[in-house]
Amino acid sequence: MRLGAAAAVGVMLWLLTGAMLPPGCVTDSCSWYVTGDPLIALGCLMAVAWRRRYPVPVALAVSVASAASTLASGAALLAIGSLAARRRPAGIAAVAAAFVVAPLFTMALYPVDRPPGSPWIQLALQVLTAGVAVATGWAVGARRAEVLSLRERARSAEREQAALADRARMLERNRIAGEMHDTLAHRISLVALQAGALDHRADLAAEDRGVLVRGIADGAHRALEDLRDVLGVLRAEPPDRPGPPRPSWDHVPDLVADARASGMDVVLTADPSARPPDGVGDLCYRVVREALTNAAKHAPGAPVRITLDGEPGGALGIAVRNGPAARTNARPPASGYGLPGLAERVRSVGGTLGHHRAPDGGFVLSARLPWPDEPERRP
Repeated sequence: MRLGAAAAVGVMLWLLTGAMLPPGCVTDSCSWYVTGDPLIALGCLMAVAWRRRYPVPVALAVSVASAASTLASGAALLAIGSLAARRRPAGIAAVAAAFVVAPLFTMALYPVDRPPGSPWIQLALQVLTAGVAVATGWAVGARRAEVLSLRERARSAEREQAALADRARMLERNRIAGEMHDTLAHRISLVALQAGALDHRADLAAEDRGVLVRGIADGAHRALEDLRDVLGVLRAEPPDRPGPPRPSWDHVPDLVADARASGMDVVLTADPSARPPDGVGDLCYRVVREALTNAAKHAPGAPVRITLDGEPGGALGIAVRNGPAARTNARPPASGYGLPGLAERVRSVGGTLGHHRAPDGGFVLSARLPWPDEPERRP
């Protein structure tokens, strides 16, 4: 299409030049106009097809050749504009100079009556024409560069968006894995504790054995319910469907009651001056649950003592102590994610978490959670 436009411009200038020639000159003394001019124009149009591979040589050759061929002027303007689109000042200056100066030496090929001072008029016209071609090509090159920049920015934004989406999916998977670990590890540990007691106490009465068996069945059922609640976040549920219950301060006594029902010797001493806010109560529940889970796994039959104290404007203190294991049972394999994940949760709110072995061979898990003066406000 561009070659066709260049040819059309050349034809118009060629016809305009022919109209300015003396009458009868085309068929008599102006043979160059009807023979050499079209041949050079044809060669220039063929050369312009290689302008992308050899931009400077092609533009320079066509610009010089167009001085002897009015019909090749369109091809010269196309070559200059294509070179200007690459925005190489040195090459553009050389080609534009050749385009402006070369026609001054070929004016005799066209015997047109010219007024005095016409070489300067011709020079100014050539400068103006070259300037328009360079400006047009430069603008096209700038537009191309802008489009390429926008495309690269779009691709970069897409890559960044994909990376953010992958990170969000990874964080969500980690969050779900943490919830599954915290919830199921507690339930399964209690089930294992009851099973170990059932295997260890061969002298239990039938009624006591029935209690343990029912406790194992109930624990397994609750574990399945907890698993269903946690995996519910992976399904496309309706927005009005209620989510799984959130751990809170009010559920800590229920947590202790479940542990006692499973055969653990647990004593809870809670003496805070007020009810902690939801975020603090949530973490308190998680700390107590992790401590009970570890006691059931690593110290079956050991007494567990839980102490909760604190006040607004200070911190909520949590201390869970268990004695050494009273018996040796096969226990589920340790995952290694419980305490590190809990420590990360506690650090995220500015709290501290510590754990160490007690002198009597037991284990102590303690935490301090910031307790603001005012309760949390929900939106």
